[in-house]
Formats: sequence, C-alpha cells, structure tokens
Amino acid sequence: MKKRFLIVTAVVIVLGVGLIGLAGAQDDDGPMSDLRFVVVRDYNGKPVRNAAVVLHPVNRKGKQSRGGLELKTDGEGRTNIDGIPYGPLRIQVLAPGFQTFGEDYKIDKAEMLITVKLKRPGGQYSIYENHGDAKKADDKRPSEQKPQ
Repeated sequence: MKKRFLIVTAVVIVLGVGLIGLAGAQDDDGPMSDLRFVVVRDYNGKPVRNAAVVLHPVNRKGKQSRGGLELKTDGEGRTNIDGIPYGPLRIQVLAPGFQTFGEDYKIDKAEMLITVKLKRPGGQYSIYENHGDAKKADDKRPSEQKPQ
C-alpha cells in the first residue's frame, strides 16, 4: 500500500513539473504584442460603447482557427489585450445598430493601436421598390395597357 502511494505521488510530481515546463515554454514561443483598440462611429467619430471586439487566430493558409477571444469596449470605445503572439489575426467588431466589421491584421509590432470605424447599416434591397429600372409591360396600370 505504501509503495503504491509513493508511485502515485511520484507520477503526480512528474506530471506537475511537466505542466510547469510547458507553461513556461509557451511564454517563450516568440515575440508578443500589446493590442489597443478604439471603436468609433464612421460618420461622426464618437466612441461606440459595449462593442464586442472578437479576436480569431488565423492559420498559415488564411483560414480561421478554432477558438477566439471576445473583448468589450468601455465608455470611450476602448479596449486592450496584452500578450498576443505575432502573426495573422482576424478581428471582428459587432455592435447593435452598426454593420459588422471584419478584417485580417498582421500582428508584427510590440504595441499596436487598431482604430475601427463602424458604419450604419445599409439599406435593404426590395423587389417591391422602384429602382429606376425600365418598367415592364405587366407593371403598367390597366388603363395604360393596349387593348388586344
């Protein structure tokens, strides 16, 4: 029984030391960047409060990797995160009443400031509205149609 306890304890110690080494190795993977974001309205430059800034890692083929991180802007439209590894990063910004913003960035500096200008939603296209196209014969009023 005592021998079994010693073996289990040794395994736990070895696993613990291995995990500590792995965590330390992740810190030395390469240069890291401190990212600062400012989210403002496109039309007047005023800050957008509570906008969701979503960071998605991008693989070497340009495809979005699994996972991601969401930040929220403060009352001044600002948010930040430290320790982002250099490389491609897809950034999306979502806020009610604005078009969703999305763009890929190359993270390659120790500190980066990214300003996002959100636009108002665009008008929706309707088949029921007059878009300046020539009228079709079947669109004419009955009084405008030629008798057969």
